[in-house]
Amino acid sequence: MSDTVQVSVDQGVMTVTINRPEAKNAVNREVAEGIAVAMIALDRNPAIRLAILTGAGGMFCSGMDLKAYVRGESPFINGRGFGGLCSKPPQKPLIAAVEGFALAGGFELAMACDLIVAGDGARFGTPEVKVGLIAGAGGLLRTPRQIPQRVAMEMALTGEMISAARAYELGLVNRVVASGGALTAALTLARVIAANGPLAVAASKKVISESQDWSSQEMFALQEPLLKAIATSKDAMEGATAFAEKRRPQWQGC
Repeated sequence: MSDTVQVSVDQGVMTVTINRPEAKNAVNREVAEGIAVAMIALDRNPAIRLAILTGAGGMFCSGMDLKAYVRGESPFINGRGFGGLCSKPPQKPLIAAVEGFALAGGFELAMACDLIVAGDGARFGTPEVKVGLIAGAGGLLRTPRQIPQRVAMEMALTGEMISAARAYELGLVNRVVASGGALTAALTLARVIAANGPLAVAASKKVISESQDWSSQEMFALQEPLLKAIATSKDAMEGATAFAEKRRPQWQGC
């Protein structure tokens, strides 16, 4: 894997770092390919429970590398979308640890994650209209699903940024910490999640992610197969047994 995307795994938590600080971590083809490879590895490796996506140098991601775009380079990966992530997030949880700017494609990468932890100096926005483009990697689709529609509309039409505090007020961000502390806080959150049953975590993510498109008439029926699979799993039995025996469960992922 290229140095433009650095990957490490510790205690079942993968950390994926966009490492182009000289370009404000803008996404070029190499970065997109690196993230895609990491997401595939995340889902395929049962020893990895979840991942964190962050950026080097106190910056999350400024979006698409416009210089590379002008040269004809595409940061879209077939089947996975912008940055190797936006159209196909992983099955396992993904946390964005945001410092500095998460703008344009960078904001879209953050929104493709399941949780966002931000430093208090972070800024979020969809400024594409300022350069004659639109937020086509999920910005116009996910923003009105994650915050009030009128606020999403204002962000899309003005291209102006919002602060971490405002993003937290809107429910876009889970936690705001002192600048420089986003990755540490994200790792703390990740370890809480990693201690839980992996099948239950993945199924919970799937239901929450997909059920927004389910009608009230069908939602329980659509949830039932997942619920049954979890309830009859070895992990469910282990969890109940460990609780009764007052010990930590030993998850098998089956």
